Amino acid sequence: MTSLTFYGGVNEIGGNKILLQDKDTKVFLDFGKSFSRRAAYFEEFLNPRTSNGIVDFLSMGLVPDIKGVYRDDLMVMAGRKPEEPDIDAVLLTHAHADHADYISFLHEDIPIHMGSACHLILKALAERSSRTIEREILDYKPRPYSVKDEPIKRKINEFRTGDKFKVGSLEVEPIHVDHSVPGAYGFIIWTSEGPVAYTGDIRLHGTHSEMTTDFIERAKEVKPIALISEGTRIADEEREESEQLVYQQSKKTVEDTKNLVFADFNFKDVDRLMTFYKIAKETGRKFVVKINDAFFLKHLSQDKHLSVPNIDDEDIVIYLPKRGSGQYSEKDYKGKDKEFIDLHNAWTAEQIAQRPDKVLCAIGFYSFTALIDMMPKPGARYIHSSSEPYNEEQKLSKERQDAWLKHFGMQMFQSHCSGHARGGDLLTAVSEIDAKMLFPVHTEHPDAYKKIAKGITIVEEGVKYDL
Repeated sequence: MTSLTFYGGVNEIGGNKILLQDKDTKVFLDFGKSFSRRAAYFEEFLNPRTSNGIVDFLSMGLVPDIKGVYRDDLMVMAGRKPEEPDIDAVLLTHAHADHADYISFLHEDIPIHMGSACHLILKALAERSSRTIEREILDYKPRPYSVKDEPIKRKINEFRTGDKFKVGSLEVEPIHVDHSVPGAYGFIIWTSEGPVAYTGDIRLHGTHSEMTTDFIERAKEVKPIALISEGTRIADEEREESEQLVYQQSKKTVEDTKNLVFADFNFKDVDRLMTFYKIAKETGRKFVVKINDAFFLKHLSQDKHLSVPNIDDEDIVIYLPKRGSGQYSEKDYKGKDKEFIDLHNAWTAEQIAQRPDKVLCAIGFYSFTALIDMMPKPGARYIHSSSEPYNEEQKLSKERQDAWLKHFGMQMFQSHCSGHARGGDLLTAVSEIDAKMLFPVHTEHPDAYKKIAKGITIVEEGVKYDL
């Protein structure tokens, strides 16, 4: 009557696509992009062909070849007949690409349930970058399309903690969890066989660990028949880390110089964003953000629960990059970027360079060409506030990063707090929830849970597990 089938997140970090079936109801828990699987075949100059629709993704196993799931236009491009959707909903835990991006391929009649802040982030992501076939989560344009074509909007249903809702035979209770992006949730799902709990991505060492604790306590209370748990760092060596430590280390780095300071972090991480915004204010500096990151401020400032500053905040500066003519002409800026260029707080690289002790720049490696215009003096500081490189591609980027820093005589400082729970915290949480069955996902080391779980299932991709 009730089953789970895992089409992603199996022996890999991310790419979660978990099908939960109860009676005649079918829902996907996330439908994300697998970075590791994609990287096995594709790279910067070798990408799936947009002109081939979903075919390259199906052929290379980047999405499962299952019926009643995908958009009509993509089915036609694949030489197949359009199919009525056989999925009742997608329950999206959060806005990270490895959980959300491949919703882009799904049929528009499949409703997507997501947290309110998650929806805001996806709106910002859609505005800040050009449309691609792998990033059409909220709406899409049928292929082939003209620029003038209006996008087809998906059915988006927002929720917050406590907003229970029904999908067919299922009742879903979303509960907030702490992660490196706001609007992250775990789910308690009541099936005909009993409750199923899904952690999504969690941590217990972050700024709002109490949110994850709320999920754990609720899961313990309902006594789930099955727990689907992430295990990203289950086998990693543990270290001291917290957002407070990032704040303390980074503030000292900023306080100890009158030179330019750059901070490199994921702007979707609102905890990290607010850490550096706070440091900027406390050290008498303006917080400089790139135009494409200003879209996050524009949207996330609408959520009163997040306290994110808006684009016209007195402590915010919008960095205006050179484009087109290189003369900062209004004609150089196109599309939605135009709404930022006439703001009183839009500064050029030259204006920033003239105030080295008055700015903290949220400008990272992929915008390092800005250094050529800012010409930082030797001793300028670069705070790398992201994880260390863990694959060959990232190691190559690290080598290039180091070359830029050496060229400009800049000092590097590392300070980061992960968005995923430490191994000890995961083992404790799973042990306390004590579900009858455990299904580890989002991990390369699922067997590490054998230390504490008797009813563990090391899942295989595409295999149906009855509950």
